[in-house]
Amino acid sequence: MAEKLLLAAPSGGKRPKLSAAAAEGEPGAQGAQGGPGGQGEPGGQGGPGAQGEPGGQGGAQGGDEAALTVGFDLRGFRVERILQDSARSKTVFIHGQIADDGAEAKDVVIILEKTPFQTETLSLLLNKDADLRLHVKNDIYSTYSLYPPPTLNEIKTTVVYPATEKHITKYLRQEVYLVHESEDDYKTITAPYLESKAFSIQWVYNILEKKAEADQIVYENPDAQNGFLLIPDLKWNQKQLDDLYLVAICHRRGIKSLRDLTSEHLPLLQNILQEGQEAISERYKVKGNQLRIYLHYQPSYYHLHVHFTALSYDAPGSSVEHAHLLSSVIENLQIDPKYYQKHTLVFALKADNPLLQRFKQTRKIWTLKIPCSEGYSAHGVYTNLQNTVVFELMQN
Repeated sequence: MAEKLLLAAPSGGKRPKLSAAAAEGEPGAQGAQGGPGGQGEPGGQGGPGAQGEPGGQGGAQGGDEAALTVGFDLRGFRVERILQDSARSKTVFIHGQIADDGAEAKDVVIILEKTPFQTETLSLLLNKDADLRLHVKNDIYSTYSLYPPPTLNEIKTTVVYPATEKHITKYLRQEVYLVHESEDDYKTITAPYLESKAFSIQWVYNILEKKAEADQIVYENPDAQNGFLLIPDLKWNQKQLDDLYLVAICHRRGIKSLRDLTSEHLPLLQNILQEGQEAISERYKVKGNQLRIYLHYQPSYYHLHVHFTALSYDAPGSSVEHAHLLSSVIENLQIDPKYYQKHTLVFALKADNPLLQRFKQTRKIWTLKIPCSEGYSAHGVYTNLQNTVVFELMQN
């Protein structure tokens, strides 16, 4: 059996720049409402930086996306428009332009996210020097604005520069639609679409080959067939455990997504489930029953990876139309070795997602007419895109 390595925590705790925030070329992220460039998911509303998930390879979109680096110059920056914002997640996605030393202005996407509070800094926020400004007072209740010192008012900032039109569209708030993908749909629509796009995942190989982010690896099972790397996700600043987020990336190449999994891959999946929990428990003292461990479908990038998030954290892309618990995936494959080749899978896509357009172009429509009383009839349209029948009452 291959040797397992539990690596020392990286100094500084921050993940170095790598174009993984919102992975390359996803067919449209699904992830929860907005989050700094994550693994985008198929047609979702963006998620606070999901590592790319057709929500994250980033919505049929290629190109490099980079986290903010030391020395990035915001001089000459101007706001063009707000792509989306979320009061719940305290994030805003901004499309702007930067004119660099008189050169032609280039597009940039900047994602601002309020960082979680840290227990160890609360005493610095709440003391006799606190700048509290009263808004309303009623009996024992009062509301204030607290203005913290700059060192305690950090805003996580993700920069995509230069940004292409695909990057801008990716983060733009759009309507999202559910797709019911049958076995035949995958073979005739999704798989040919993915093959035609050839999304780049070189950044994933850079991590696996230790050419990038090697100092961020939390754990490794180096086995070429059933091993993986465990690494913090870019959405987690590693300063608190409330929003803990790590990703296991398998060493084995050629497994694109949930659809490729068979019983042959059970040893790999079981290693990720068991060893991933053990590594997180040892490093962060978070137990397995306090973790949400899941795969995305569609994923943000097409190389098999598994998400580990704190159960208390409402992570982008963890909704039922996007996430599949790893324990359930293992059980399904134990029951039926080809479960994920045979069964219909449901996922969400953004309105402008090219994959959604493929489904619409190939959908089958039947019109039904059902007689009703008093000179009316109900006309129904069934589409395999939604697996629903919609009736409209019409006068004869």
